[in-house]
Amino acid sequence: MNNNDIFKKLRVALQLRDDQIVEILELVDFRMSKGEIGNLFRNEDHPNFMVCGDQVLRNFLNGLVIHLRGTKESPKNAMDVIKQNQETVKKNITDRPSQSVGTEFKPKTEFKPKPKTDFKKKPFNPKDKKQAPKVQVVEKVQYKNGKNKKS
Repeated sequence: MNNNDIFKKLRVALQLRDDQIVEILELVDFRMSKGEIGNLFRNEDHPNFMVCGDQVLRNFLNGLVIHLRGTKESPKNAMDVIKQNQETVKKNITDRPSQSVGTEFKPKTEFKPKPKTDFKKKPFNPKDKKQAPKVQVVEKVQYKNGKNKKS
């Protein structure tokens, strides 16, 4: 697991947006643009992918501590900050207009469950099973070990 994976998981777990990450990094006087942060979260195959160095992750974690706990002069409760972030995310989701207004998902065909039948399975009985006739393979094999035998 590399630094990019750790950074992505923290971002998702704390529901942080790119602008919030920029603010967190500025708390420890570390400046990165939104574009650079976006490049950290890209797929490794993408041409603009950027490896997250130790310095970036260290400064983000230090800034995250200040963001969640506050400073000694003005301490904060971390859970209050997280709940506040969750409320803003929920508000943004409800404020966003839905992309498909007035359209509902309708399947092409209606699902109709099969009618239930009251078949009871019979218990397995090995005697009821038809036995295939056994063919003895050994009798059909001809052994040829290089000698002509006369019988």
